Amino acid sequence: MKKYVLIASLAAVAACSQAETAPEAEVTEEVAEAAQPLALDGKATPGTYKITRENGDVIMEEVRADGSYTATMPDGSVENGTWEQPSPDVFCSTSDEEGAAQECADEKYGDNGEWLSTGRETGNTSIVERVEG
Repeated sequence: MKKYVLIASLAAVAACSQAETAPEAEVTEEVAEAAQPLALDGKATPGTYKITRENGDVIMEEVRADGSYTATMPDGSVENGTWEQPSPDVFCSTSDEEGAAQECADEKYGDNGEWLSTGRETGNTSIVERVEG
């Protein structure tokens, strides 16, 4: 009988003690990528883009995960700045030039499936293509 009381007591003590907490899970690269803003194409915004203006001029733009960008203009000049994407269909950028204001563009797919970006300030529409690789 003493054995049963001892076993019951041990079981009661074990049931009352708190379980050891598991160590926090490590953040995986997939989770970090999922937290990045998404572009209109459903992929993470950072990447390289070919932007063709209405007049045919082409801008190559590298958008980085740290919130910065570098744009190589048609004449070879380079513009640096910061960007944000509050939603997949709105992209905003601010040039590093002194006195530059943030410019935003509304993005959508056109009737023929092209990715279109229309500047809110200018009304000009450009075709955007993600450059893979």
